[in-house]
Amino acid sequence: MNFTRRCKIVFASSRPRFNRNYRGNNKDRTRVNTAIRVPKIRLIDDEGNQMGVVDTRAGLEKAREAGLDLVEVAPNASPPVCRIMDYGKYRFEQEKKEKLAKKKQHVVQVKEIRFKLRIEEHDYQVKIKHIVEFLEKKHKVRVSLRFRGRELAHKELGGELLDRVASDISAWGEIDAPPKWMGKTMTMTISPKKQGLEKEKTKEKKTEEE
Repeated sequence: MNFTRRCKIVFASSRPRFNRNYRGNNKDRTRVNTAIRVPKIRLIDDEGNQMGVVDTRAGLEKAREAGLDLVEVAPNASPPVCRIMDYGKYRFEQEKKEKLAKKKQHVVQVKEIRFKLRIEEHDYQVKIKHIVEFLEKKHKVRVSLRFRGRELAHKELGGELLDRVASDISAWGEIDAPPKWMGKTMTMTISPKKQGLEKEKTKEKKTEEE
């Protein structure tokens, strides 16, 4: 039986380990190979040995012989310092470090939870749950309690409510400062417990070591 099916094979091209015309990644502006225009450079070979000041062409030739790239690592030096290395592997490692550093960064946000003086128990528990969720995500929480009309005559009840909130979330957060008044509203700011943050840092450190 004859099969006349046509198969189209596409081969993915890859950059050879050394390409005299390869000029590096546009994002980092690192000069690589022929993008290095100065006549002389201070050369470090692929094993970390200091080769002294040489012609740039000689550095390119040594990189070509090693099947690697000539990468400018200290452009402000006189003359610039260049190293023979696998630029693709170098960029991969740099990007990996950048992603790890970015992952460690945590932008603290201040979330606000609003209470009413006469709040139903179910609504109270729901709001406490939200506060705990925010604290577990390492966010600060601003608890606000607005008084309306005759409720201002019972400010002590507002203090009791905020004290209850502080007590109920004490396992996850701590009060930054005593409640304060802003117009007709009492506010209280809660921060994640430092102990929890330290545990998180220890956990991240163990993950890196593994």
